[in-house]
Amino acid sequence: MPLTIRIAGEAGQGVVTTGDLLVEAFAAAGLHVLSTKSYMSRIRGGLNWYDVRIDRQPIWAGTEKADLLVALTDAAMELLAGHVADGGAVVYNGGETDGAIAIDFDTVAKDTGGNKLYSNVVAAGAVFGLLGCDVGRLEKLLAEQFAKKGDEVVRGNQACARKGAELTAGAAGRLKVPRAGERPAGKVYDGATAIGLSAAVAGVKFYTAYPMTPSTATFTYLAGAADQYGIVVEQAEDEIAAVNMACGAAYAGVPAMTGTSDGGFALMVEGLSLAAITETPLVVLLGQRPGPATGLPTRTAQQALLFALRAGHGEFARALYAPGTVRQCYELTRRALQTAHKWQTPVILLTDQFLQDLQQTLPPLPAEPDPIDRCVVQAGADYARYAVTDSGVSPRAIPGGEGLVVVDSDEHTADGHITEDISAHLAQQDKRMRKQAGMAAEALAPRLHGRDDAETLLLCWGSTYGPCREAIDALAAAGRSIAMLHFAQLWPLNAQAVRAAIGTRRRVVTVEGNSTAQLAVLLRSAGLLGDCEELLKYDGLPFTGEWIAERI
Repeated sequence: MPLTIRIAGEAGQGVVTTGDLLVEAFAAAGLHVLSTKSYMSRIRGGLNWYDVRIDRQPIWAGTEKADLLVALTDAAMELLAGHVADGGAVVYNGGETDGAIAIDFDTVAKDTGGNKLYSNVVAAGAVFGLLGCDVGRLEKLLAEQFAKKGDEVVRGNQACARKGAELTAGAAGRLKVPRAGERPAGKVYDGATAIGLSAAVAGVKFYTAYPMTPSTATFTYLAGAADQYGIVVEQAEDEIAAVNMACGAAYAGVPAMTGTSDGGFALMVEGLSLAAITETPLVVLLGQRPGPATGLPTRTAQQALLFALRAGHGEFARALYAPGTVRQCYELTRRALQTAHKWQTPVILLTDQFLQDLQQTLPPLPAEPDPIDRCVVQAGADYARYAVTDSGVSPRAIPGGEGLVVVDSDEHTADGHITEDISAHLAQQDKRMRKQAGMAAEALAPRLHGRDDAETLLLCWGSTYGPCREAIDALAAAGRSIAMLHFAQLWPLNAQAVRAAIGTRRRVVTVEGNSTAQLAVLLRSAGLLGDCEELLKYDGLPFTGEWIAERI
């Protein structure tokens, strides 16, 4: 059975550092790890927590309750102690409390390592001691992480880890710890890193954004990887500048991306239309969060599906992808870039805070450069940038060759010059819209998990994949006839596959992180769905498998 450890305290108190240590240590021990984060929009204070879930088998989602709570503050103790599973344990950074193991982490850190900054290492050691795990693994990880800071720092951290383990060793055995499998579980990645790594490997050479949670994590990763992969990473003055910079870079010939969140995407929609009429391959990473306006800036949501589908003035082809797992973050980023270049049109990659922060152990993802096909031609003297074709895709050249590359945001003739001729406009608009049919022919089919003949079918998209999968597995094990259909591509839809999967089910339930059932609205507008039930969550907190299963 999986085991969940919850580290809870104030921002700036080492919650993330402690959680990261545990994630890396358990992954190094060969266990499958999944971690999630819940945090407030502040630099100091508040109540944040970091869940680390471990098992010998792959894990797909977080949980409502923790098996072990490490409460670093009184508020964490008061608010989260009631969310500990039966038979669980609590380690409290304070005085004696009924049912909790009390340890003053700051005092122990100062007395043992000479610096209270080591208190988070004491906490990590206390977890290892209580679980009966080999603290030597944690010491080895600390030696690797702090090697550049010198032997004294390494020894101080290791001593604090050992002391923390000693203080909880007497309670070892209260919780059953999963044993590692026969094969190593893999390397730890989060969604933001997987997207950034995929973009770098696929040959992205320009990434620009104005920082905005939760998309900033991918921006930060790419800034760190810029030298390794030869990427220009630019912090723009605002989102309008960011999207137009990306359009300019793509026009110049390099694969380019921009990233933002809901409010920033609102500023990008004119640039989205610019990419459409100039037929420039543009990929936008859209990290969703609850709105309207600033809303809950550090929480999670699936509220931008219909906005992304309709954003931009005028009518033009586009593709929408929404990865559901960390692996899909890697796979669909590349697909988004290739789609944008093949069809010369905007592509939007939808993610959210939950998936951006979600960490999972995976077999190592390919990290060697493997550029996509930019679908560029060599232009001759008679080159026409917007030549009318049956597929809707015109030959794309980049400036600097023999042919003259003319682009314009006004309607234009086949050779790119401004026109108000109605017949020229109709020819260009019809050509641009023909791309949608070609993209639809290549659209990903939604993925079915569970029995083909299940009576109940859950519809989900994006980051709800993991929680729905855990719910399906639990309900099926209890004898329910149930399956799930997950959409990783939301537009264009693979209509034939959707019809076949939904069929004539007795019960269809859409599971979404919004209040208006946006996937159901989209499927109904496409004539692919009739009446269905709605299981909606829009409190800013992620779904869990048990939350879904209980309500189904």
